[in-house]
Amino acid sequence: MSMRRIYRKVAKEYGVTPKEVRQEIQHCITAAYTDPLNQNEITKAYQKRVPCKGSIPTPEEFLRYMADNVTQEDS
Repeated sequence: MSMRRIYRKVAKEYGVTPKEVRQEIQHCITAAYTDPLNQNEITKAYQKRVPCKGSIPTPEEFLRYMADNVTQEDS
């Protein structure tokens, strides 16, 4: 399923726009990566496992990583 379809499906379910869905996901990811309480070594190690071009993953990068890991763990 494409990211666009995922955003549209979630948006429809919650009565918001796909753009709002993506923005909220990005907001949550950014908060998790910048929260001072998440600056311990264990959390940083887990955050570094998510492949991304910048210092904070985009929603697309994060969701692809999560989908790949859920699939692998279920096997």
